[in-house]
Amino acid sequence: MTASNIAEIAGPEALGRVTFLDGHGELPMLEISTAWSTAAIYLNGAHVTHFKRKDEPPLLFLSQCSRFAEGHAIRGGIPVIFPWFGPREGLAQHGYARLKSWDLKEFAPAPDGSVSVRFRLPDCPEASAFPPYTADYVVTVNQSLTLQLIITNRSKDAEFTFENCLHTYFEVADVTAISIHGLKGASYLDKVASFLEKTETSDTLRIASEVDRTYQNTTGTVEIRDPRLGRRIRIEKQGSASTVVWNPWIAKSRQMPDFGDEEYERMICIESGNVGSDSVSLPPGGSSTLTVKLSSETLA
Repeated sequence: MTASNIAEIAGPEALGRVTFLDGHGELPMLEISTAWSTAAIYLNGAHVTHFKRKDEPPLLFLSQCSRFAEGHAIRGGIPVIFPWFGPREGLAQHGYARLKSWDLKEFAPAPDGSVSVRFRLPDCPEASAFPPYTADYVVTVNQSLTLQLIITNRSKDAEFTFENCLHTYFEVADVTAISIHGLKGASYLDKVASFLEKTETSDTLRIASEVDRTYQNTTGTVEIRDPRLGRRIRIEKQGSASTVVWNPWIAKSRQMPDFGDEEYERMICIESGNVGSDSVSLPPGGSSTLTVKLSSETLA
């Protein structure tokens, strides 16, 4: 992808806002610059690895030990989980979308300075197990970061059932000092407790040990309050009934070859999607959109 290619797809106004270059591991990536922020997206997995507002720390956590190689998931940022979540016997963890190189289809710079980029998951052998579909992913960068995963069932007679999730890793100063808000009253499956079903009774969720929870029927906004960085992160979503909260803590971190032993201290995953009993079933010709908007502001 060259400057002339970008101009051909998006028009000359994209130049200076979008740069195509080789990233880590010589994997192709995009750098996007706006008046408010910068972002980086790898074609491998259509993976957003970086979003930073000017004069703020990065919003997204990226492991220093992450592998950057075709066919391997990047550890951190925002992996796209589709068409299943978690393990599946004999198949890749969390589906194949995060392992494939997505096609770059469109740049859409807006007059207000925003930049949108659209990717499409190409045909692959693994998709033959499902009805025909298209998966498009639109990333919009401005003062906030907005992500839209659009799945369309192209079958004429078969229903398409799948799971999806935007597995977002957030950068925090100290995971034990943050608080998570917006989940009170929700039921959840606690993987650490052998998937025991529980109910969140507190206004404030704090992290003091390994956490791996799938909150069900959660459609509202979740906030991370980080007093040591002095900021509040808002996770607004539509088309999502599940919220996953994950931190591997000490023992799990040491077992992960692409994750630093102490990096659990600086990250928390708040993942928006539709998993387990919240999976999506599309009728023939049906479409669904998972939308997540990430923003931050000074913590009062």
